[in-house]
Amino acid sequence: MNKPQATDTVERETGTRFMPRFDEKGLISAIAVDSETLQVLMVAYMDAEALDRTRETGLAHFHSRSRQRLWCKGETSGHYLRIQEIRVDCDQDALVLLVKPEGPACHTGKTSCFYRVLDNGSLSPV
Repeated sequence: MNKPQATDTVERETGTRFMPRFDEKGLISAIAVDSETLQVLMVAYMDAEALDRTRETGLAHFHSRSRQRLWCKGETSGHYLRIQEIRVDCDQDALVLLVKPEGPACHTGKTSCFYRVLDNGSLSPV
């Protein structure tokens, strides 16, 4: 017999069991943060396979929405994100990956994908 939904919610929000909540497309948000500087490096999505591979290998894996496939950050650039810790939000539908970056995180060559600030309707470098 299935547990009542209220019990699942309590377990998910206050328990110790990892119960990731993927969205209707099978994805969960993952925010990569430098474990030393705490700078936000990038935001990407994981499906169950990417999350499993990340936990197995210690390297950040994501689901590419544009290519519709699994990818390991750094697989072509060598700029891997080594997992130091995975933090899970209160309802388990978002992750913070504390990582040790091995080079720039952004495909543009910037340290972080967040290298511009919105200032009076235009973008300026941080």
